[in-house]
Amino acid sequence: LREKQPKLGALMDASRDDVLAYMSFPREHWTQIASTNPLERVNREVKRRADVIGIFPNDEAIIRLVGALMLETNDEWAVARRYMSLETLARVTDNPTVRLPAVAT
Repeated sequence: LREKQPKLGALMDASRDDVLAYMSFPREHWTQIASTNPLERVNREVKRRADVIGIFPNDEAIIRLVGALMLETNDEWAVARRYMSLETLARVTDNPTVRLPAVAT
């Protein structure tokens, strides 16, 4: 690519660390990091709830709906259904005591 598209080659070289950042996580997390399933699920839920409301009176109403959904999703993933185990996440942090709050603050 560098010969045919020098700008693209330079961009890829400059973004190498960002693109490969997932490799600093434990190998068992790689598929979860690469997956867009959680994002797609959240987007589907936002659409479903927005369709029920129909018309929003202002931008703040949309932000409230999406914000509430994000808090709900965060609590679900943090408490009920952990996406990545705390034990494996503890290996990639400087803080050996990794804990998640019972509820979002």
